[in-house]
Amino acid sequence: MSPRVTPAVLARLRLGAQLILPTSTSPAPGPVDVVRWLGALQGQDFPGALWSIGLRVPGATRATVEGAFNRGEIVRSWPLRGTLHVTAAADLGWILSLTAPRMLASMLTRHRQLGITPSDLDQVRKVALELIEQSEAAMTAAPDIAVGSGAGSRPVRRNYGRATRAGLFAAFEAAGQRTQTQRGVHLLWLLCVEGLLVQGPVNPEGKGNTQFFVRSEQWISKPRVYEREQALAELALRYFCSHGPATVKDFHWWSKLPLADIAIGLDQAREQLDSVECEGQIYLLAPKTAELLGQTVPGSRSLLLLPGFDEYLLGYTDRGAALAPHHAPMTVPGNNGMFKATVVAGGKVAGTWRRAQGAAEKQKQLSGVVHLELFDGLSLAQTKVLEKSAESYARYLSN
Repeated sequence: MSPRVTPAVLARLRLGAQLILPTSTSPAPGPVDVVRWLGALQGQDFPGALWSIGLRVPGATRATVEGAFNRGEIVRSWPLRGTLHVTAAADLGWILSLTAPRMLASMLTRHRQLGITPSDLDQVRKVALELIEQSEAAMTAAPDIAVGSGAGSRPVRRNYGRATRAGLFAAFEAAGQRTQTQRGVHLLWLLCVEGLLVQGPVNPEGKGNTQFFVRSEQWISKPRVYEREQALAELALRYFCSHGPATVKDFHWWSKLPLADIAIGLDQAREQLDSVECEGQIYLLAPKTAELLGQTVPGSRSLLLLPGFDEYLLGYTDRGAALAPHHAPMTVPGNNGMFKATVVAGGKVAGTWRRAQGAAEKQKQLSGVVHLELFDGLSLAQTKVLEKSAESYARYLSN
């Protein structure tokens, strides 16, 4: 019989499983360890994705996380739900082997609307490879350069061909392929979902907010390979260990795998998972996370600054344990899919925040960097805890 837990405890168990709390369930990780543990994490807001990783790595700065991209340890692509995610470089291929066919099929109507044909894809594939090869040829004889900034950057050999999104769009247009009205984005999406391109090193000229597109085959040197049933089991195990307590419905939404495939994966992974019950629902989780139930589950006094689109909210179809229904409109205004950065108190969303802007605002805000919009007030003790979280964020930004 599964132990029963309250929604509040469920939420705090997720904080532990997701490596957000210092008492989380694994040794202190580096950026690639965090990403590998989570399986994949939301990446459509690149600065937010960097902080999602950084807040889970004790003492990390933004340069620390950028360095993992520049070393080829982690990459960004569209492996789940047609949405940008960050994955360990070695994991991207086998995840796409499970998800790409359904994603491609789901976009057929949209691509017909955009006038994208198989011959168009053949042409942009050729154009993209030629552009990257030209970049490679132009820089082969030059010495190594540093991509990124600060201590986390690494020299990236100049003979690794690469291209910016703007450069690819310009090349597509020159070849007669329109890029307006989202057509260019969908062409890039197709090239990445089929595994030709991936977003790798950070582009220092884009203020650290963009990445170069590189050839997946060249950039990802040691891809992990699984047989299909092994891959299904691995993805299920990664999800429930890192996101649990979670339901099968949550995993179905997160992965968009067919239920038959989920059943195959869980059939192999189930013995490595525990379960709890909350309000009549069965949730699966890692045994190490379940061990926290033998003590006072940590995190009741935690006050955290999470970015928008963090897996703590986005990793589940039912977010009720962390986000009260009456606070959802303030977290996702207009229910438009754009999640604000959140203040999370004891596992529950207690407000939103953003970076302080302008000298006057910075003087008034937490650690000069965090502007708060709380749903309710905080006690003096809570304010001091939140100040420490703001200091951690300021250190992360300091490089």
